[in-house]
Amino acid sequence: MLAVHFGAGNIGRGFIGEVLYKNGFEISFIDVNDTIIDALNDQGSYTIELAEDGATSIDISNVKGINSKTHLQAVVDEIKQADIITTAIGANILPLIAPTIAEGLSARYGSGNITPLDIIACENMIGGSTLLKEEVLQHIDSEEIKEYINSYIGFPDAAVDRIVPIQSHEDVLKVMVEPYKEWVIDRSGIKNTNIQLDSVSYVDDLAPYIERKLFTVNTGHATTAYHGKYAGYDYIHEALKDDEVYKSVRGALEETGQLMIDKWNFDKKEHQVYIDKILERFKNSKLADKIDRVGRGPIRKAGYSDRFVQPIREATERNLSVDYLTTTLAKLLLFDVSEDSESIKLQERLANEDVKDVVIDITGLTNDKLVNSIAKKYNKLNKN
Repeated sequence: MLAVHFGAGNIGRGFIGEVLYKNGFEISFIDVNDTIIDALNDQGSYTIELAEDGATSIDISNVKGINSKTHLQAVVDEIKQADIITTAIGANILPLIAPTIAEGLSARYGSGNITPLDIIACENMIGGSTLLKEEVLQHIDSEEIKEYINSYIGFPDAAVDRIVPIQSHEDVLKVMVEPYKEWVIDRSGIKNTNIQLDSVSYVDDLAPYIERKLFTVNTGHATTAYHGKYAGYDYIHEALKDDEVYKSVRGALEETGQLMIDKWNFDKKEHQVYIDKILERFKNSKLADKIDRVGRGPIRKAGYSDRFVQPIREATERNLSVDYLTTTLAKLLLFDVSEDSESIKLQERLANEDVKDVVIDITGLTNDKLVNSIAKKYNKLNKN
């Protein structure tokens, strides 16, 4: 069986690639990084190291790489015969690969291949596969091919979770990941029901699971970064040893947790166990996860439908507490990292504009009480 995977980065190789390999797939990694593509073709394999005592290694073989920038036709040919297609490239890149996928699906139609195919976007976002389908269809003019795609090509949404820090190895393909991994797929969007991936969960309604993940793992990770940065730490696991940082992170997750319980009827005790598990993962010192990496992109992370503002909005509508979350947003505004373009832009704006105007613009919040609370906390923290 052939898997075509867009994105040969650490998450693609260290998470999605492992699952596909263990399910018996030959994997064609699609990327524009010449170094990674050349190494995949030279070696035909790579190693995953688990960040745990004993440093367990997993060898992944039967892989190759294709540079979509220089060998587009080769990518199209792979899509024509693929049994599954996955992505792990970043939400903002999905529209950029849509034309290539559209061309590949058009060629698949032209070849008469009516074997059902699922295309699964494994990104940190809600509705990634749905978005990708919309983008792909924009590049299809033929009504016959659109009908073919709607009939035979599935775009099931998914939620994925595994911490993969920035790292450097002598072997450019080696990647270290945490032992924990979770991949959940919405079965309602699947076309090829003959493929059921081991170690992947299939659910009828993905929304509760993807929100639980985003507003616990992503919110918690970023919360640790912003509170940790303010307290002067360099690594996530170090920051969580600080009682005040830990209290702030746990408090934020209690707030998002109450929203998840109220909105999706998660069991309170089970969700507390889930929070505990997430915090223990963050404490893994072997990951040596840098705060500057986790906190980068503060403008995007403060977005209207992202990990802070969406739970703040929805919790406020339900009269639930958001005090820890708004404090975290205030510390996000103080995140100052010279290597991060969004951080630079944010600090420039805060130096030249009223903080309330900046908060309203980047968060989309219209609730005066929330905006004033965030601005007041920012001004107080900024004076300390």
